[in-house]
Amino acid sequence: MPIYAIGDLQGCHAELERLLDRLDFDPGVDRLWFAGDLVNRGPDSLAVLRQVRALGDSAIVVLGNHDLHLLAVAAGNAKHSKKSTLGAILRAPDRDELLEWLRHQPLLHHDPDLGLTLVHAGLPPQWDLAQARACAGELETRLRADDYGDFMHAMYGNEPARWSPDLRGIERQRFITNALTRLRFCTPDGTLALKEKGEIGSQAPGLLPWFQVPGRRTRADRVIFGHWSALGYWSGENVWAIDSGCLWGGALTALRLDREPLEPIQIDCAGYLHPGRD
Repeated sequence: MPIYAIGDLQGCHAELERLLDRLDFDPGVDRLWFAGDLVNRGPDSLAVLRQVRALGDSAIVVLGNHDLHLLAVAAGNAKHSKKSTLGAILRAPDRDELLEWLRHQPLLHHDPDLGLTLVHAGLPPQWDLAQARACAGELETRLRADDYGDFMHAMYGNEPARWSPDLRGIERQRFITNALTRLRFCTPDGTLALKEKGEIGSQAPGLLPWFQVPGRRTRADRVIFGHWSALGYWSGENVWAIDSGCLWGGALTALRLDREPLEPIQIDCAGYLHPGRD
């Protein structure tokens, strides 16, 4: 059974269609893992959301920061609604069904048979895989609660920046959110540096890509992630970065997971925005 992980789409529906044609995708047989950020900034987020939802059990989606942003805006967080291209979803007749489906998607997916874990952004170095799965589960429970809108109004912000098992309430939930959906760089002690967005080597002194921190507790685990378009496709140190910047005129990447070694399949993308990447 072919299994592919696909990088950030951000509303690039035509490119998704071309990639699925390139893969000769058969929803009755094949499986797709989406690394999050299905929506926002690209030209057709509504079509992407509808198509991925319609895949049913053929698709696994982990939520990204732009997906959470859609849920926040839909829940009435007008303060953070600027620079969104989500209007078509919010006006759609099936918006409630789409949003309900979206908020029930996981923040982390682990396949013990393949020995692979999928997240949108990263894992702080203090977490082992069991801790990461437990923290993702906490956030999933919060998003699926009837009062999830309260969280959508409080999730924004960069603090607390360092993990502690003593964190509670919204501070704990915000750290988990930022780690799983926004992380790129951090300090050697695991303090998140969420304002750093560039290529490796562009970061401030003392910062490291999250996956290069010495002593990272998931260094023996194989992790696939998106989110970092400035990094592009990258593999090494037991991680695979698969956001290759489709939105910005890079490529859309599918990584085949059921064969060793893991190999990328890419299509070129015209690009809908000029890089100033997030």
